[in-house]
Amino acid sequence: MSSNKRIPVMEIFGPTVQGEGMVIGRKTMFVRTAGCDYSCSWCDSAFTWDGSGKEDIRMLTADEIIDQLKETGGRFFQHVTISGGNPALLPQMGELIEKLHALQMEVALETQGSRWQDWFWEIDELTLSPKPPSSGMKTDWAKLDDIVAKLTERATAFSLKTVVFDEADLEYAVYVHLRYPGIPFYLQAGNGQLQETDSNRMLPYLVERYEWLIERVMQNCDLNRVHVLPQLHTWVWGNKKGV
Repeated sequence: MSSNKRIPVMEIFGPTVQGEGMVIGRKTMFVRTAGCDYSCSWCDSAFTWDGSGKEDIRMLTADEIIDQLKETGGRFFQHVTISGGNPALLPQMGELIEKLHALQMEVALETQGSRWQDWFWEIDELTLSPKPPSSGMKTDWAKLDDIVAKLTERATAFSLKTVVFDEADLEYAVYVHLRYPGIPFYLQAGNGQLQETDSNRMLPYLVERYEWLIERVMQNCDLNRVHVLPQLHTWVWGNKKGV
């Protein structure tokens, strides 16, 4: 198989619970791809794009990824989450999605909505997660409009999610929700303690951030039809990788 059909994979792990977005709590396997067109200031997967994880990148075919999923997860999964980085940079991902579906696997994927791929239409649970001001990134609204329109046109199962760290992020989240009012919308409390290794210190901090976000959303009449989430896996495992 030619190299342009191979997928840059950083890690394959699970089964575990999905900690974010529309599939929070779902039992799933993870395939984490390398490479991103963003460099968010608070990224919890910066090793996928900042060069620190380049030794871990393996160029795998769709069949090799599926073999490793089976080897790692055995008979204990029927759901696969593709994450990154930004997996939407990879046009060759369509083959993997097709082969997972042939095995009766469901596929979830999250991307920031900066790049379109036709295989988006094949994703069972697609999350578009535009990045708020605290990330340091700028949203291309025309691009996001186009992606939302294409997904809506085919009635694809997708949602929007925004991570919130502060008041400016909350304002941004309101703008996103009002711009796309018919799309299921999730707000998620941000984790600003990515270097903390003591999970006993992490949980009180994460609970406080979640409580703050709940309080702010409850007081906002523009956010009457939203879901307010913690980053669930950090409550259990802190900043540990591969869970």
